[in-house]
Amino acid sequence: MSDTATEYSTRTPRLRSVFVSAVVALAAVALFVEPVARRELSDGRTVDFGLLQLKLAYNSGVAFSMGDQQPMWIVLTVTAVITAGIGVYAWRTAPSSSLAAMIGLSLMFAGAAANVIDRAVDGKVTDYFHTGWWPTFNLADTYITCGVVLLLAALLRESTQEPPNESSS
Repeated sequence: MSDTATEYSTRTPRLRSVFVSAVVALAAVALFVEPVARRELSDGRTVDFGLLQLKLAYNSGVAFSMGDQQPMWIVLTVTAVITAGIGVYAWRTAPSSSLAAMIGLSLMFAGAAANVIDRAVDGKVTDYFHTGWWPTFNLADTYITCGVVLLLAALLRESTQEPPNESSS
């Protein structure tokens, strides 16, 4: 077996296990925090940390409440399909992805999956981070945003690197 084939056969399962492990851990944390936020903030109080406050809100739409007038099953179906697409893309591109790109995809998929699960259970997403100048969001939304930034940075870095020199035999 060539060195490239050996690297491919050992690297792919490792990156896929990083992806799965990160998704499970991150989604579990996000899903654990949501009922705590609902319980602790349900009386309408706000916890002020200066630039960031904890304040309970619900979003029946998607980002920035887009689609909040649509039936829940439509929003749930569309977000679940997009989430599945991210997962399939991450799984299929693992052999050629950098670790940074896989972590970015893990963050995106974990955040999207946590929001889909929250929406499936409650019919809406629980938000609790409030700035006053930006729509209220949650930990899963933070994962998605950080994942997009990390993935874009990884792809930009990869695109500026010179391709490896392949010697012809």
